[in-house]
Amino acid sequence: MNWLLAWLVLSAAGLAQTTPAAVVFPPLEQWRKSIISGDELLFRSFYSWKPEAVIQNPAGKTDSRDEIAFWNNLKVRDLKLQVVESQTPKPGMQEVVVQAEIKSDIKGADEPLYLLEGQLWVQQGDVWRMVVVKRGAVTQLQQPLTKRDIYPAGVDAHTEIKEAIASAGREHKNVLLIFGANWCYDCHVLDLALRRPDLAPLLSSGYEVVHVDVGEGDKNQDLMKMYNVPMAKGIPGIAVLDSSGKLLFSQKNGEFEHARALSPKQLAEFLEKWKPANP
Repeated sequence: MNWLLAWLVLSAAGLAQTTPAAVVFPPLEQWRKSIISGDELLFRSFYSWKPEAVIQNPAGKTDSRDEIAFWNNLKVRDLKLQVVESQTPKPGMQEVVVQAEIKSDIKGADEPLYLLEGQLWVQQGDVWRMVVVKRGAVTQLQQPLTKRDIYPAGVDAHTEIKEAIASAGREHKNVLLIFGANWCYDCHVLDLALRRPDLAPLLSSGYEVVHVDVGEGDKNQDLMKMYNVPMAKGIPGIAVLDSSGKLLFSQKNGEFEHARALSPKQLAEFLEKWKPANP
């Protein structure tokens, strides 16, 4: 991994092509424990001060004081780290990208929070310290780390919708149309969220799901128009049909375009609202 790839992951412009795996890097584990411990002096010791560590957050560049304040404000009671990428470009240097699953004592944070962070560690004498950190935004939905073929090539969406409506009639379900494309990061965020253990049963019990590939805005545009989901408002786009094919809901204002900013509760409320009365 290089820092360009790390930046692509953190900025959600691309997805890793390799399967995330646990990589043993003891300083990373020590850093994790220092956050949970609440020992600020210990936590500070993981950031270089000569040269001063550079922290890049979604708002721009800052220094380690911002990083320390950020983690303090999260009031972390538990923290799990999944290593997305790890590489040693040369002796005494370690690059890592991690996804953090955070259990927080912040009021209202009932569900885990998620964060992608890239770190460049350098060995200074006998001590490892971070010299560069690139931190993504905190989200309530887990971010996808690997690419999944949600919208396979060669699928006839018109036929799939007809088959889904027929199946919905037999199973007493509604039809959920998800317009998107494999290049769309938020489409992957939504797909992963709908496979959560708390959301998947709501989906499977109430809906037949059809993924409609819009390509680069050059595929299935007739279906987007038919179901009043404007491509100009972004993807993923959602429409809900009843078992006769009647349109019940259409996304006209990009409600799901920034899926990464949604919460599990919001998705559950949507699925509950538009499921059939007696599924």
